[in-house]
Amino acid sequence: MPLPILHFAHANSYPAGTYGMFFDQLRAHYDVRALAIHAHDPRFPVDDGWRTLARELREELERSYHAPVILVGHSMGGILSLMAARRRPQLVRCVVLLDSPIVAGWRAQVLRLSKLFKYESRYSPSVASARRREHWPDIEAAYQHYAAKALFAAWPQQVLRDYVAHGLEPHAGGGVRLRFSRETETAVYRTIPHHLGRVLRQPYPVPIGFVGGADSVECRLAGLEATRRLVGPHFRQIPGGHLFPMESPVQAAQATHAMISELLQGRPG
Repeated sequence: MPLPILHFAHANSYPAGTYGMFFDQLRAHYDVRALAIHAHDPRFPVDDGWRTLARELREELERSYHAPVILVGHSMGGILSLMAARRRPQLVRCVVLLDSPIVAGWRAQVLRLSKLFKYESRYSPSVASARRREHWPDIEAAYQHYAAKALFAAWPQQVLRDYVAHGLEPHAGGGVRLRFSRETETAVYRTIPHHLGRVLRQPYPVPIGFVGGADSVECRLAGLEATRRLVGPHFRQIPGGHLFPMESPVQAAQATHAMISELLQGRPG
């Protein structure tokens, strides 16, 4: 009997190949598939609210599958999955959001106004992404660069190796450069959806659950009230930060599988 299809959507700036260890754990239960890199097809440019990026995912589902699939998305990928499933619920069995909090209420209004007036806090991730280093003489130099940073210290070595293998590409002038361009990464941060509170106004058409990092700064900033209202009892947090699928891929995969089982059985675990 064929394994159920799980379609995964990655986080901003982390191509799907970064999640190799996470996928390896899930492949015991699912046929794991993913679009290698989002937001870089010129037919689907980054726009405010990510509507065109959600269409990119939706059209990928329409083109690739003729039966409903399980959608799992991390951060940006979770929000895109949420939006795609709203438009084409007949293609989706359930959605699991991995540290993809819903920005709603007063926070959404603050976000809307900050975009309207082009205000950018010095703490915004777009400030760092706009200055991010993007070129190295070779892959090993890039690996050593990242390995020395505190953000990546919690990642297993293989996850970081997967990131540099799939997150870099040859540069025309020599060496390697970021495959997910810093300009696109920054554009994604600057266009985070502020309209998602609308999804709470009516029942969601497919089962949806949330697995987050207990120490996620992103969840703390976004707030979790709206997310809890959306997913109801299907809410879990595990040790780790926003990038917990990279920090702890085995535990993240276990929690994801448990949530999928819970959603498909129609009851909390």
